[in-house]
Formats: sequence, C-alpha cells, structure tokens
Amino acid sequence: MKQLNHRKIPIAVPSLGDEEWHAIREPLLSGWLTQGPKVREFEKAFAQRHKVDYALAVTSCPSGFHLALAALEVGPGDEVIVPAFTWVATANVVLYCDATPVFCDVDCETFNIKVEDIASKITERTKAIILVHLFGLCVDVEAVRAVIPKHVKIIEDAACAAGASYKNNPAGSFGDIAAFSFHPRKSITTGEGGMVTTNNPDLARLSEIMRNHGAEIPEEIRHNSAKPYLLPDFKMLGFNYRMTDLQAAVGLVQLKKLDSFIQERQGWAEYYKDKLKDIEWLKPQAIPTYVTQHAWQAFVCYVDPEKAPMPRNRIMDLLQQNGIATRPGTHAVHMLSFYKDKYSLQSEDFPGARDCDHNTMAIPLHNKMTKEDFDYVIERLYAIR
Repeated sequence: MKQLNHRKIPIAVPSLGDEEWHAIREPLLSGWLTQGPKVREFEKAFAQRHKVDYALAVTSCPSGFHLALAALEVGPGDEVIVPAFTWVATANVVLYCDATPVFCDVDCETFNIKVEDIASKITERTKAIILVHLFGLCVDVEAVRAVIPKHVKIIEDAACAAGASYKNNPAGSFGDIAAFSFHPRKSITTGEGGMVTTNNPDLARLSEIMRNHGAEIPEEIRHNSAKPYLLPDFKMLGFNYRMTDLQAAVGLVQLKKLDSFIQERQGWAEYYKDKLKDIEWLKPQAIPTYVTQHAWQAFVCYVDPEKAPMPRNRIMDLLQQNGIATRPGTHAVHMLSFYKDKYSLQSEDFPGARDCDHNTMAIPLHNKMTKEDFDYVIERLYAIR
C-alpha cells in the first residue's frame, strides 16, 4: 500500500478555541487560581446536566475513584469486581485502598462487562463493583443490579461517558457514586481533571472533605469567612485532589459544548458504520437498545481475526504509514505484567478481555475532523486486503 498524500489524522484532538482562552482571564485576574468560585460553578452546571444532586471536581478520574472507594470505606480484606478489559487505572484505585480487584470478563461486541459472569465473582468479601461505560457506551445497570446482592455498591467508571445515557438516565446518576474524566482524549477536557457525582449526601460530604486534605471546612468558605486565619480541624486522612479554577473555567465552556460535540460525533459514527458495513472483518462496537445516547468518546471496532486479511497490529501499521493514527481499544488489565505477576493470572483466564486486547482498534473520531478526513480513513480501510 503506497502512501497517497501527506495527510495526518490524529486519533483524537481536543476541540478548544477563543472561548476557552478568554475564560481563564477571570481567574487569572482575580488571583484565585486553585479551587474556588469557578470550580463551584462548574460543579453545579455538571450536576444539572447529569441530573445528580452532587458533583465534586477533582484532579483526575483516578483520584475521583480513589475518593469514591474511600468514601465507601473500601479497605483491606474487601474485594471490588472490575472488568478485565479497561484502562489500568480502574484496577489500580482498588489497590490504593489495600483492597483486592477481582476481574470479570467482558462481552466482545459491546466491550463492556459480561453480566452473566458477575455472579460467579461475588464472595462474602465483595464490597463494590466498578461498571465501566467503555468508550461512552453505558453498561446495562438494571441487569447488573439483578445479579448482585443489595449491599454491593455500584461505582460507575464514567471516564468516557460525559453526556451518555441509559434508558434516558444520564451516566453518573444511577450508581452509588461515579467518576468522569476530562483528559484531552475525552469529549470535553480541562487538560487533566475529573468529576465525582452522587445522589448520596453522606458520600458527597465525605468525598468533599477527603479531596481537601481531610479539612472539615473547604478553603473557599474559610477564606471568605470573618476569621480566615483560623485553620479548620482535620478528623480524617485526606488527599489533595482539588481542581483549579483555571481548569474549571475551561470546563464550563466545554460543558456548554458537550451536547453539540456528541451530536456531531453521533453523525460521523453513523457515517462510519454505513460506509464501512461492507468490510466483513471490521465490526463496530454494538449498541444495545437500552442505550439512549452513546457518548462516542472513541469509535472502536473489533477486527475479526478469522476474516481479516492480516493481524490487527499489521493493519494499524499500514494505516499509520498512510497518516492515520489508530490505537487498541484499551488493554486487558489481567495481561499487564504487574497484575499478571501479582495474581498469577493467565491470558486465557478472561478470553473475552484477551480477544478484545488483541483485536480491538480505535479509528479517528473527533470534532476537528472534516468530511475529507473521514472519507480518507474509509478509503484506506477498504484498501487493506
């Protein structure tokens, strides 16, 4: 395959502009750069958009998970069920709490947790389950609730799912607690950063205290009080997981664009599916009927190894040579050296996750792409024989 031109199409590009640039002017001029009024405004707007009572901005999605697990009092001796095909942070946060991640296989069509395998992973030590809405596709939460005991808490890994919905309910609103990501590969970004959401006032209060070193009174409230020189009491171990007002200012602008971003991505995802339907070895992520809105953080396909003209990695090589960036969907955590060695795991222990690790491929989908870009990707995929 010869490279036809010098076109370069990255896998993802954040959609930022003058509005975000001007938004940071206010915190810069006010001098309030760390967590403050812009963070509070961003939290309120995010909570309203995702129909939750509480939203807490944090430094990253993993720090949000850490707060969630800590607020749920997950600790030594506890087990947390985690899909085996996900970004490594989903499992790492369980170890941050000295608990044990228990891996569960995934479905090779939706790439989400395999509900029928969950029951076999539950023990008397199971404290919670993390449901990953992978690439912006919500898990069938009602089906999960039907197979787990009532005391097992549901944590939504909504890292990719801002704006996604399940049976008309926004992601982040139907578990006990959730965490979102604003990494630049996500639909909206603050550079780094994340958001914790919950409808539980106790979990919200604990998370708020722990993200601010364990202080009983938030910094903004103390600084604006009559006696800002009086330091708060610290009754528990906490962390510094506070978002800055600079990030929140950008996040507020991005959040206003979220629905239009998703609508545009939805249109191009449908375009991909229509134009690529004759490539029998390339299967886009399946979308069950319970999904009201896929957030389309990425367009991920399964490369059928029985039908593809060559292995997935070779296909990715050829596309890279032609200026098209791709990525594996994500990785099988049980196949990563740290987890494989720590828990004596084998690749075949979770065959669905193993196959997704070997055969999923994300192709470019972002709000900076043109029709010519999409057509070029399609053309190059058809040229692979």
